[in-house]
This record gives sequence, structure tokens and C-alpha cells, in this order.
Amino acid sequence: MIEQEVHKSGGFINLELLARQVVEGFISGIHKSPFHGFSAEFAEHKIYNNGESTKHIDWKLYAKTDKLYTKRYEEETNLRCHLIIDNSSSMHFPIMKSFNRNSLNKIAFSVLAAASLMQILKRQRDAVGLSVYSDEFNFYAPEKGSERHHHMLLNELDRLVANPARNRTTDSYKYLHQIAEKLKRRSLVFLFTDMFQEDKKEEELFEALKHLKYNKHEVVLFHVIDKEKELNFDFDNAPKRFVDVESGAHLDLYAENFKESYQDSVAKYFHMLKLQCAKYRIKYVQADIGENFEKILTTYLVERQKFAG
Repeated sequence: MIEQEVHKSGGFINLELLARQVVEGFISGIHKSPFHGFSAEFAEHKIYNNGESTKHIDWKLYAKTDKLYTKRYEEETNLRCHLIIDNSSSMHFPIMKSFNRNSLNKIAFSVLAAASLMQILKRQRDAVGLSVYSDEFNFYAPEKGSERHHHMLLNELDRLVANPARNRTTDSYKYLHQIAEKLKRRSLVFLFTDMFQEDKKEEELFEALKHLKYNKHEVVLFHVIDKEKELNFDFDNAPKRFVDVESGAHLDLYAENFKESYQDSVAKYFHMLKLQCAKYRIKYVQADIGENFEKILTTYLVERQKFAG
């Protein structure tokens, strides 16, 4: 990571409004996607499976989409979703004074993505919980669906971007095991992390992710990265000091001299992550902070259909 002056961020001006705008933009665009027909109340339907009663098939939706969906009663729509956010120092890269929808670092991207998911879950009357960890288990709230609970979680998300974490390493596996112990009922679990771990702890990390699957939870790993800097290593060739934001260790070097070997090492690491996730049947999604939130919300929509179907 590049060493930069550290500022106390003011966070988002209005996180809830931004999240609502992200969701409304996503829903308005659904008619251009394979989910056409869900733009108004896509929570109210599920894919028809052969052998089920045809009594509740939505024939109007069939006429629009040429696909069979059944109407879902209110008591059937409720599911439980738990959001987990890695708040270690590496997630606060790059250091920024303020944030908006088009200018985010990794933690701000994760927070706005989580708030957007919460907006959809709120519309669908689903229960949502939140866990945050860094060098300790910072926050835990069980799944609930009330308006008061929703605002409490938004306030906690806002605090994450308003108070950058300095020199905080994390043992993700330790806290993921603790979270797994708390999730007693089957839930859809979304984890936002940049997956920066010491090599010796990768095995423990995937054991913890495997633990999250024990109670038949569906787990999605959003691998949050700054693709331009962390994957492409896109820096000019002026001499730079690269600082580990978690340990404080640093290297002085010319980026161009190490770009090729760095890209090769990172590509191998990312490939390993994908293979490990596939092994444990964990959905792996690379989440680039330079992109919009369509991939996040589309992943949610697909996983919700599978979870509820």
C-alpha cells in the first residue's frame, strides 16, 4: 500500500439515501436483464419447479418473461441474511478524506454495498444481521427486520467509514468461527473482505468459512479489491514507499521493476482463492471498488432465488 497522509473521514453525507439510489437504479435496469419482470416486487415470486402445484403460477409474469414463476405468500418471503465486514486496516485503502458513490475505498465500497443489500432486504421484509471484526470482534447484531434495527445497523456502518482503522491486523478465521457459532438458523451470509492474511493462516481461514456452512447457510465471499492498484499494480515509475498498512513495514522501490512478478503472484493467489471457494461450495465474487454495485446486487438476487427455491 502507498503511504499517504491520514485524515479522519467524515463518512458518507447520507448513507441511506445513497443506498436507496443504488437499489432504485438497479431495479430500474432489471428489465434489461434475465430478471425482467421482477422490477416492481421481485421478492414476491420464486422459480416454478416441476412437480409443484400449478395453482399459484403467475401467468401474467409468464406472458412477459416466457418463464414460470409462482407467487409467494408473505410468510414465505422472509429469510435471514447476515452481513459480515472485515474492518482491518487494509480495508481502508486508499486513505480518502470523503466518499461519494463514484469515489470509494475498500471499506466505503463494502459499507455502501451492505447498505444497498439492506435496502432490498427491508423492501422484502427479510431479517438482516451484521458482524464487524478487525483485531477484535467489533460488532454483532442478530437478524431482525424492524425499522429501528435497520437504522441501528446503518449507524454502525457509517461509523466504519468515519473512523479509519490504523495498524489493525486481523485473524479473520478466529472471528468467523465465533460468528458461525452465533448463527443458529439457516441464513444467507455475505462476507466482505480483501482476504489479506498471512500465508500460514489461509488454511485456518477456509476452515472457518467451512464452519459457516455447517448449519446449511449459503455463503458468498465478496473479495473486495482496488483492481487498478492491487491487481494491475498501476503506478508510475517514480520511486515510491510501499507501506503495509496493518504492520507498518515498508519497502522503497520502483514499481515498474516489480510489476510483472507482482501481477503473476497476485493472479496465482486469486486463482487459489477461487479454487478453495469452489471446493467448499462458497460463492466467490471479485468486487472491484472501481465498478458499480450491479454485480453485488445481481449476486444477491441469484443467491436469494436459490436459497428460497
